[in-house]
Amino acid sequence: MSFYKPVEWLAERLGQEGLVVVDARYALNDSEAGSRAYAEGHIPGAYYLSLSHDLSGPKRPGGEGGRHPLPEPAALAAVLGRIGIDRSTTVIAYDDQGGAMASRLRWLLQWTGHDADVYVLEGGFAAWLAAGYEVSKETPAEAAGVVYEPQVQEGMLVSRAEVLERLGQPGTVLIDSREAPRYRGEVEPLDPAAGHIPGAINRFWAEGKRADGSWKSPTEQAERFAGISQDDEIIVYCGSGVTATPNVFALQDAGFRNVKLYAGSWSDWSSDKGNPVAVGDQQETRSV
Repeated sequence: MSFYKPVEWLAERLGQEGLVVVDARYALNDSEAGSRAYAEGHIPGAYYLSLSHDLSGPKRPGGEGGRHPLPEPAALAAVLGRIGIDRSTTVIAYDDQGGAMASRLRWLLQWTGHDADVYVLEGGFAAWLAAGYEVSKETPAEAAGVVYEPQVQEGMLVSRAEVLERLGQPGTVLIDSREAPRYRGEVEPLDPAAGHIPGAINRFWAEGKRADGSWKSPTEQAERFAGISQDDEIIVYCGSGVTATPNVFALQDAGFRNVKLYAGSWSDWSSDKGNPVAVGDQQETRSV
């Protein structure tokens, strides 16, 4: 079953009871760009959720938890209830960042025990526009009486300390989801240090998509992760726990079941100067 749906699928179901549409557009270099874009036009009936304001918690001193710490489950539940999502609601999310922001919402719903389907819209808002479908500037009213009851799935996460404990251990695979130059430490535009967690392999999250922007099939995803055992524990990270989530789902689509997110990711890891850092492709290690 595909959890990526084309715009035609949504157009046929728009306004149906039990379906909530979420606009998750967001620019990392401008935290208000997504809300401005939403105000200028969005899919009719869609609610807006911001990565920094709704899908993340407050930043912590010293960078602990990374640039986009996970929200407290109760706070997230309050946000979800206000837009009509309970654990039985079907949700489809979209963005204009290749599906990364929408995938963050999908992962958060999975983490808090959501029982119904959560989809990511193929091609995002741009595909909706290209298909000639209607857009709206109207903000839907908040839902009344809807309660989201989180049931946190702790096994989906690992902490910085748990990653440190697993370095070099057989049976654990670390996957860095960032672009290769950041993985190799050639550039670092956002975080305290350049490089990657020692032993991590690089699988850029956007390579889970085809040239036309559609998501690859489970067979194609499995090819991306060839050589990794289905028995391994797989820990996925990125810069701040957002673009890692498409890789989490790609691994799940490929049949891997022991897949965990290091939510703080590189921004959390590199905030501690005592943590080891590798650069290049040869696992050269230095301190942060």
